[in-house]
Amino acid sequence: MNYEETLDYLYNSTPLFQHIGKDAYKAGLENTYLLDEHFGRPHHQFRTIHIAGTNGKGSCSHTLAAILQAAGYKTGLYTSPHLVDFRERIRVNGIPVSKDYVITFVEEHRAFFEPLRPSFFELTTAMAFHYFAQEQVDVAIIEVGLGGRMDCTNIIRPDLCVITNISFDHIQFLGNTLAQIAGEKAGIMKEHIPVVIGETTPETKPVFIARSKEVNAPIHFAEEEQLLQTSTTNDEGRRIYQTMDYADLEGELGGLCQLKNTNTLLSAIRLLKQTGYRMTESDIRKGFSHVCELTGLMGRWQKLQDKPTLVCDTGHNVGGISYIVEQFKLQKYQQLHIVIGMVNDKDINGVLAMLPPNAIYYFTKASVKRALPEKELQHLAMQHGLGGNTYPDVKTAVQAAQENANKNDFIFVGGSSFIVADLLKFHV
Repeated sequence: MNYEETLDYLYNSTPLFQHIGKDAYKAGLENTYLLDEHFGRPHHQFRTIHIAGTNGKGSCSHTLAAILQAAGYKTGLYTSPHLVDFRERIRVNGIPVSKDYVITFVEEHRAFFEPLRPSFFELTTAMAFHYFAQEQVDVAIIEVGLGGRMDCTNIIRPDLCVITNISFDHIQFLGNTLAQIAGEKAGIMKEHIPVVIGETTPETKPVFIARSKEVNAPIHFAEEEQLLQTSTTNDEGRRIYQTMDYADLEGELGGLCQLKNTNTLLSAIRLLKQTGYRMTESDIRKGFSHVCELTGLMGRWQKLQDKPTLVCDTGHNVGGISYIVEQFKLQKYQQLHIVIGMVNDKDINGVLAMLPPNAIYYFTKASVKRALPEKELQHLAMQHGLGGNTYPDVKTAVQAAQENANKNDFIFVGGSSFIVADLLKFHV
């Protein structure tokens, strides 16, 4: 098989949550342990850092990876979902896994894993751990796929756990209260392993404290340490942070959500230093200011053009969209154009209720089975006072927005990671 044929095989022979949603979800870690044993428990061969949370875990994972790369560590990075190419999920020092490796992995091991009928995520996690061991990485940043307790990344014993925040997402699997969701994500805590909690609510904090006591895990609340003091933006849209440890720390990621992420990261960096990681102030500055270049991160308040300004963001739930709506208020424009699509298992009405009614909307759908049809999205949006036309795909919708906008307008594309993925496939 060539690379495209191999991807078709992976997508069609293993249930892919990215495409079909809940039917791809597999409870339990039985397959994960069988795969891990087959490959010789590869995650024992390198150090790890485990990152969970509803929002922000991707930005935090990439930024920590960038810092460790700058510090000279050979750094693995495992994240999901991918936006343009499957290989984005598995990187070493920012370089995606090779096509040849993906092909060889499937060809050499399919006789073992086919009878197991693993999910797509179970198989790609095994692929990532095997690859990191083969590449002899020093450390790997492992982003949780969904939840934490029963996520197949949860077989690792990391040097540090990070839980960025808790908000409503994937409630059909994780629970329909914040406390239940927190309980699932707190499942990544390990005995005697320090954990950083980025944000809490009165409902989630007791859950984290109880779990930390249960496993004797030293717990650190970034909100209480408050290492980030103030933040401004420069002319390039980058964040300039004043922190307890670093003055004028420049962050490449300009989204408002990065304030919380940065505060979480500052606490994590202190703990990593205490556990023996070598990283200088110069390394930390380079990681924050060059995260996209070092790790290939895309889709976080990413500016793709000027006049009119075109920005995309992968925020896709109430927690993520709340930051985006606040960010709109800080922009200067004549007219706001919003190209939006969502998947059918999100809190669609919750998101629509937050969006500005004075924008012109372009309702569309992503090229995945879970995508909500554009006409349905338009109908729901009308109930929230949001008006606009429908378009059959992202490219058509974005082109319509570009044609309608003048040079002083602002075009935003988002609502789903898959909308951003479709945009980047033709715009980058």
